[in-house]
Amino acid sequence: MTTTTTHPRPSTSLPARSLSARVRPWVTGRVRTVRAMILARQDDGMATAEYAIATIAAVGFAGLLITVLKSATVKGLLTGLITSALSIG
Repeated sequence: MTTTTTHPRPSTSLPARSLSARVRPWVTGRVRTVRAMILARQDDGMATAEYAIATIAAVGFAGLLITVLKSATVKGLLTGLITSALSIG
């Protein structure tokens, strides 16, 4: 009868790591990427709100300007200015 002796082979591969140890770096990197994307987009609505406020302010200023320009005093000043600009001599 022949006996076979087995010797453990030397390990040539990297030590086995648990699944969580292999996945963790990928998840951590992905979480950082998503967090950076969210932080970068947090002020997207701010531009829209700023445009809305600027538009409301412009409409209010336009209304005030129309009211001032319709007054008799301003009409007289503008008419005199245009008449003197168009007159020759």
